[in-house]
Amino acid sequence: MAIVEALEGPDERRRMRVLSPASLEPIGEFECRTPEEVRAAVDRARAAQAGWAAVPVEERAQYLWRLVDRFVQRQDEIIDAVIAETGKARSEAIAMEVYSPCDAIAYYAKHAAEFLAPQARALHGVMRFTKTLRIVYQPLGVVGLITPWNGPIVLSAVPLAQALLAGNAVVHKPSEVTPLSALVLKSFVDDAGLPEDLYQVVQGDGSTGAALIEANVDKVSFTGSVATGRKVAQACAGRLIPYTLELGGKDAMIVCADADLDRAAAGAVIGSCMNTGHYCCGTERVYVVESIYDEFVEKVVEQVRALRQGDHGEFDVGAVFWDSQLEIIEAHVEDARAKGANIRVGGRRNPDLAGLFFEPTVVTEVDHQMDIMTKETFGPIVAIEKVRDEEEAIRLANQSDYGLNGTVWTADTDKGIEIARRIHTGGVCVNDMTITYGIPEAPFGGRKSSGVGQVNGPEGLRGYCHAQPITADKKGRGKIQGGYPYSRKNEDGMQKFIKILFGTRLRRWLS
Repeated sequence: MAIVEALEGPDERRRMRVLSPASLEPIGEFECRTPEEVRAAVDRARAAQAGWAAVPVEERAQYLWRLVDRFVQRQDEIIDAVIAETGKARSEAIAMEVYSPCDAIAYYAKHAAEFLAPQARALHGVMRFTKTLRIVYQPLGVVGLITPWNGPIVLSAVPLAQALLAGNAVVHKPSEVTPLSALVLKSFVDDAGLPEDLYQVVQGDGSTGAALIEANVDKVSFTGSVATGRKVAQACAGRLIPYTLELGGKDAMIVCADADLDRAAAGAVIGSCMNTGHYCCGTERVYVVESIYDEFVEKVVEQVRALRQGDHGEFDVGAVFWDSQLEIIEAHVEDARAKGANIRVGGRRNPDLAGLFFEPTVVTEVDHQMDIMTKETFGPIVAIEKVRDEEEAIRLANQSDYGLNGTVWTADTDKGIEIARRIHTGGVCVNDMTITYGIPEAPFGGRKSSGVGQVNGPEGLRGYCHAQPITADKKGRGKIQGGYPYSRKNEDGMQKFIKILFGTRLRRWLS
């Protein structure tokens, strides 16, 4: 049963019904916005943005602090909406969809004025004597925000806060799988008193997202699949507008022989199963040095067997958020089974629960001939491969089309950092599950098929701006150096000057 169903409407508008993945019961309906409605939203946003851009950054930050207050005061609204749409564990709804947005928004509200302040830069060479340079950060205008279903609040609220603090307006197209939580976020923004039309939500499916890109936005921030990300990149290239793409991952975990095996096993389990495995930086490939492989596997199996899966009350692992994703998970596990993998735990839909539940699973004896080690699974699967040594682990970790994040586990932190530097991925965590996105100071982004550009950190906030260089002559009067009329005398003088400046030791001092 599909959890997003098309309905017949009284007119040509497309209506959709959303079902809970945990109970398969209807939880809401929405209308897909037409291209004309999307363009009208962008036009309204542009009108609102003109006044917002004139508001000092410090005052914009005060609005964002009030937004944090709404998250704190009304957090149960977020928790209830997210659990209804996704079936995730309540602990994950609190940590991912309430705590993380509060932490990130507070960080940017505190530091936005610093990150966006004009920057004076010293000039090199002879220019230092005659010119000044400063960089100012201008808002881009209207940002098209297209967000996924696996973190419907956090992956919307964080880029929204960055874009708003940078002085932009935002038109947001949430996933059709989780369209309702965006309305909760919208109510928080309105309640915080931000100007009308500065943030708008346009619900719909893929065609609505395409309409948003074509509706004269000035940048697109997209989080989602690689296939859709390529389409977004092509559409943005056709319009010559900037974009950031945070796409899929196939994160590798390297367990060295000297690792703390209890901690590493716990990291593998939560890294693979948190959020039902629907985590762009989830652990999807575990490479374990053969001398500790058996002991490590047994610890992982024991921990996964102890996980509680459910749809109400206290549980550790919830439902698969989307029926289409469940089909991919099943296909990858069956492909591994057919090619000789050993399913140590799980490996099937949970027969005791009515909704979209796939049991937390441990798969061993895997290799790169299997989809489960090469394609994004995005499910609660711990896939473990034995390797001869750390060198083979590094080679296999880099043998992927993806490069979003990864982890290294070792008693020697310095060694872990050195191994991390050799992994071709956007970021690496040593002796912890992937937490890079949850550290606002860290730029976050993927390599290879995992994305384009970086979000978070000062770079992420400035990514919603145009860095405009402004140069000025220190005197601003008299004849322009090198101006008309040209003469042979001046040309000869310039050539002599070049020889003195760059053909002698003077060049090193001036440079």
